[in-house]
Formats: sequence, structure tokens, C-alpha cells
Amino acid sequence: MLSRLFGLLGADLAIDLGTANTLVSVAGEGLVLNEPSVVAVEEGTHRVLAGGCAVGHLARQMLGRTPGSISVVRPLREGVITDFELCEAMLRYFIRKAQRNGWSLRPRVLIGVPGSVTPVEKRAVYNSAHRAGARQVFLVSEAKAAAVGVGLPIVEPVASMICDIGGGTTEISVISLGGMVVTNAIRVGGDEFDEAIIKHVRNVHNLIIGEATAENVKITIGNASPDKKIDKIEIKGTDAITGLPRKLEMDSVEVREALQEPINTVIEEIKKTLGQTPPELAADIVERGIVMTGGGSLLKGFPKLIGKETGVPVILAENPLLCVALGAGKFLESLVREKSSKYFNVKP
Repeated sequence: MLSRLFGLLGADLAIDLGTANTLVSVAGEGLVLNEPSVVAVEEGTHRVLAGGCAVGHLARQMLGRTPGSISVVRPLREGVITDFELCEAMLRYFIRKAQRNGWSLRPRVLIGVPGSVTPVEKRAVYNSAHRAGARQVFLVSEAKAAAVGVGLPIVEPVASMICDIGGGTTEISVISLGGMVVTNAIRVGGDEFDEAIIKHVRNVHNLIIGEATAENVKITIGNASPDKKIDKIEIKGTDAITGLPRKLEMDSVEVREALQEPINTVIEEIKKTLGQTPPELAADIVERGIVMTGGGSLLKGFPKLIGKETGVPVILAENPLLCVALGAGKFLESLVREKSSKYFNVKP
């Protein structure tokens, strides 16, 4: 009775706390918030600007355009909290924004975490959410949440293989009967793709570009496998020698070359995971394929290249950016409905 009353007065939240973006689902309502994991702070004092309003989209707009008195900070790197105070401030802002009204009770919060995080790093996420205003905090593997978000039958005695490429991490898992049979995670993701482009442009063209420009190049003409059509884009930056502004035209072939190292790292990890999979489950994967989720999976030609390199069918999820948040929402709804998840035993 008390639990139901709390549910009426305070919405339970499922959070995909990503390196690049944070998504929040409300139990019974679905996705309600999708904002960049970015905070703008005062230089020196490290206080969040404008009473906490410079978080998410507002802070993202300031990236690379701030005066010396303001810094734009990402509280997470490679799926791990690097600034606890700012992560708490960011979570507090998102939790308040996602709640239905200003007088709601403290919510129960379920958060997806990468499989590569250590127990200490998990505890950091748990404590940050508590201090940000959560009444109870539960953690779930991002790979398992992504699989549920896609609609894979993870509780059945068949193999479901998921490759979730986020901003800071890539997690590859084989799931059967509700458990992780094999799981590998590396701290390579969309941020590494951006960094590879920045390094290439600096080393080859002596041009310095920012993260936002590199991300735009990746999204616009980035590709993982050769294509008949060669796309081009004009970018602007600072000449590394003269220090003056300069333009540069890049094509999709050059961008593909720049991305080779992080792409190959992800493919090798997928091959490693397949090699560790028991034969019967490997047979299921050959038949059912690998499902790709996360923003990094949207790189043009990436699923095709992985299929070619592994010999296994690869399917791109319908909404790869939303899978973890939607799956975490289903975990949460199961928890609310049954007081325990049918997918796994929820533990703080």
C-alpha cells in the first residue's frame, strides 16, 4: 500500500547515464528526457552556472564558444564518473526536470551502467544518484537493458548477442536464460571516433578542430566500409602553424582512413566475444545474428563491415540511441509491478 502511494506521488525513473547523452524514462510513460551529459561551470569556483540551468542542451550550445570565465565540462568519460559534484548536479537537474510536478517525493531510480566499470565505479554511480535526490537506486547492465529495449528474448534458452556502442564504451554480450554467458567491454566508443578525426586532421593537415566539428564530420560523412559515392564536407578550424582561421575540404574516404583504428578495435572485441561463446549458443548467433545498438552503431557501413569480418548477420536496432533507456524503463516497470524484475534480481 505504501509502495503504491509512493508511486502515485513520485514517479519512478529509469536513466541511461551516458558519456555523451543522458536519457530518462518514467515508469508507465516512456521516454521523457534526452539531453547531452554536459555542464557549464564558472572557472575557478567550479559552480554550475545560473543556478543549475546551464545543463544539457544549454551547456552543449556553449561548447567551444565560452569566454575564459566559463568552462563546459562532461562529468563522465568512458562511461565513468570523473567529476562527482558535477555529476550529482547534472543528475539532480535531470531528475527534477523528469518529474511530473515540483512536489513529488524522491523517486526510485534505476540506472544502466557499462559492463566495464569496477565495483568502486558502480558505487560512485550509486552514491551520486542518492545524493542527487533518489529514494532508492538500482543498477543494471547497459547491454542487458539494450537487449530488452530491442525486444530480444533474453529469458529464453537461446543466445541473444548485443553490441552496444556508446559515447565512451562498447559492450558486447551474449545473453541466455536471463544471464550474461559472455560479456566483454572496452573503453572505445563514439568519443574515440571523434578523437581519431581530430588527430588525423591535426597530423595530416596541420588544422586544429574541436569536438563539435569532429562529431559533425563523423555524422555527416563518416563511414566504416567503402561506398560507390564519395561525400565531401567543408570544415573550419585554426591553422596549427600560423594560428589563423582556415577552411579544409574532407571526403568520406579520408574520414574512413582516420577511423580505422577504433573501428578495428571494436571488431576485434566482437570476434573475441564470439570465440568465447559456447558452440550451441554460437550456432544460435549464426542463425539469429548480432544486434547493434548505441549511437556508435549509426556510423555508415559499420554493421555491413562487422558482418563481412565475422561472417555473422548483423542487425541495426530500430532506435539504437534509445534502446538502453527503453530497456531500463521495462526493467523498472517490471520492478514496480512485481516488486522484483522478471529479467534479473535487482540489487542496489
